[in-house]
Amino acid sequence: MTAIPISAPAKSQPAIKDGSMLKQKEMISGNYAKLENAAAEGRKVVSTFVPGNLNELIMCFDVLNNLPEINAIQNGMRKKTGGYIMEAEKRGHSEDVCTYVKADLGMIEKGNIGPDGQKLPDPNLLLLSYTGCFTFMKWFELLRDHYGCETTMLHVPYQGDGNITPTMIAYVVRQLREEVIPKLERVSGVKFDIDRLRENLARSARAEEDFVWVLNSAKARPSPIDAYFGGVYYIGPIFTAFRGTADAVEYYRLLREEIAERLARGQGPVTPSGDMGPERYRLVVEGPPNWTSFRDFWKMFHEEGAVVVASTYTKVGGIYDLGFRHDPARPLESLAEYCLGCYTNRNLPSRIDIIERYMNEFEADGFLINSIKSCNSFSAGQLLMLREIERRTGKPAAFVESDLVDPRYFSPANIKNRLESYFQMVEQRRAGAAARAA
Repeated sequence: MTAIPISAPAKSQPAIKDGSMLKQKEMISGNYAKLENAAAEGRKVVSTFVPGNLNELIMCFDVLNNLPEINAIQNGMRKKTGGYIMEAEKRGHSEDVCTYVKADLGMIEKGNIGPDGQKLPDPNLLLLSYTGCFTFMKWFELLRDHYGCETTMLHVPYQGDGNITPTMIAYVVRQLREEVIPKLERVSGVKFDIDRLRENLARSARAEEDFVWVLNSAKARPSPIDAYFGGVYYIGPIFTAFRGTADAVEYYRLLREEIAERLARGQGPVTPSGDMGPERYRLVVEGPPNWTSFRDFWKMFHEEGAVVVASTYTKVGGIYDLGFRHDPARPLESLAEYCLGCYTNRNLPSRIDIIERYMNEFEADGFLINSIKSCNSFSAGQLLMLREIERRTGKPAAFVESDLVDPRYFSPANIKNRLESYFQMVEQRRAGAAARAA
């Protein structure tokens, strides 16, 4: 469900990388190096997921953060997940199970060798912030059975009616105080220091300001960013093991400077092949990308002059552009509000409202869904979304299908044909609108 690449597949032409991308690659490579040396250095490891992750809190206990779905994404980018998924299916896991899960379990069965070729450590604690994806809970049950380690769950109430109430916040805060923090203290041997948490949250808020500025830059014409394919790089530090760190603050400062320069020059997004040509189509996209063919998928867009100006996938780890910021003055309450507000924890009407807002504010020409075969958290209700966005905005919508990290479910010819037909539809709709205006 979640995502963040750091490099292109090894056999591809090298991708064009800005200074911020090199900074991010250095950060993520450094985190993997720490994980690989954890046992030798006596460091404890917590495994958690991206949506609703509590990185600022985890850092208060000097433990390392390992994110299983990020490992699956990294392996998908490196073309390793096909074999891992088949290994998991050979051991009885269904074809319909989330391929992040099967990629992770297959990797474990084959020696738990991480994306950079080094063995990953066993976790000392599984920390599940439950924010709407039932699969995550079953995934951690399987990992608990395998590792035999301690597990703690932060249950986050679902926004069934689209609102966060004071009762919901109090419920999550109570769990943080009575369950999560005591478990982290016991596993790590480090006493909780709320002032340390406040410092981490203050750094998060600074990074979040620059991150939102970058996302909103896509309102310009041409957009200096691609908020889907480029966006998965931008969300990397803020959605994973770096939110709350000085490195994340520096990364988003660099990124904002780079995008501001492109904006001032009237340049479009950077793609793996270099600067994109003229902007022809502005899209809003729903759903995760395909990771095993990421660059090929992106190429189908940028070669047509299609830029994604807003996406829902880049909100799975937090919807900062709607105003939320981590608040050091209300540390535990702020963590609770963050978890409650994640995209996957919002009901379908709320998601449709967010997409409609993006369509209007970013002046999109159309709406596109990439439906993921094995991700029910995103795919449920997407056809209803498509029809409702078409009805509300009058803009054309389309539907393509792939998967997260299973190469068997990416059909380049089929997706390319659908996209070409869709862009023709956008052109026809434009011509009709121009004729009516005349």
